[in-house]
Amino acid sequence: MDKRFIDLTHWVEQRLGEQGIQITAASSDASFRRYFRATTGGGSYIVMDAPPDKEDTGPYVHAAQRLFAIGLNVPEILERDNTQGFLLLTDLGIKTYLEQLTPQTVERLYGDALGALIVLQTGTYTDPNGFPDYDDSLLMQEMELFRDWYVGRHLNQDLRSSQHQTLDQVFSLLLANAKAQARVWVHRDYHSRNLMVTPTNNPGILDFQDAVSGPVTYDLVSLLRDCYIRWPKERVEDWAMGYQILARQSGLPVGDDEQRFMHDFDWMGVQRHLKVLGIFSRLSYRDGKTGFLNDLPQVYQYLIEVSGTYPELEPLHSLLLQLPPPGL
Repeated sequence: MDKRFIDLTHWVEQRLGEQGIQITAASSDASFRRYFRATTGGGSYIVMDAPPDKEDTGPYVHAAQRLFAIGLNVPEILERDNTQGFLLLTDLGIKTYLEQLTPQTVERLYGDALGALIVLQTGTYTDPNGFPDYDDSLLMQEMELFRDWYVGRHLNQDLRSSQHQTLDQVFSLLLANAKAQARVWVHRDYHSRNLMVTPTNNPGILDFQDAVSGPVTYDLVSLLRDCYIRWPKERVEDWAMGYQILARQSGLPVGDDEQRFMHDFDWMGVQRHLKVLGIFSRLSYRDGKTGFLNDLPQVYQYLIEVSGTYPELEPLHSLLLQLPPPGL
């Protein structure tokens, strides 16, 4: 049993005023944070373990307070110890969207998720400077993960000079499109593993500590072109159009041009999925979280399909086809 777990157990027992609390692993994420479920006679809580030398709880607390204030169902912070890096949170349960989504439940669950997304985005108007900017440097760094970790490390490929130029040109196009979109609050990982099915105020929302102010289509494409579950193209486009109508009615700057909106949605997805191929590869080879490699083929397929739809992205489409597919 590691020392941090012992310290965490003592801290929880002290904060809850109860001994012999059952503490079990709840989940982990793509970081050094760990989550535990503390079960007592009166219910259950979530305890975040964020080693101070590796993780700063400040962004999590900041985002949680902002999102809770606008009515979103995020964990409430009950106790906090900055020195040790412990947080005691309310428990949103064990039912993830990924586990609960079926052809019978998807319309209701996605309807709730899209409604919550509108609330999140309109939060921008309560505090336009509430989150850091999703700036050019960060967007470009994310896409470079594709070149370095997916192509270079996972595929073990050395790109030719012309192929590097292709990526440079495509990255510039995607960056320009992202910059041209209206700015709203962005969760950055709004997908089925971070949404919980809850009996009231569904969905519960997790893993929001990296929130930024960024492109309006970003979270939408995270949800509808999820890296972990896939839906038919026609349904995804119908949901996206339904969102555009709801967002426009809510005063969000999404415009009324459906073709332009879908263009921005598609291109934002290309930026995100290039990043994800790189991140999943880095998680595997640097951090030992090899399970993420199983999700590479679906993300790759999204890129193949969308890049083959737009003439401007055809060079990326050709480059992807020149490289080995991710499963090999």
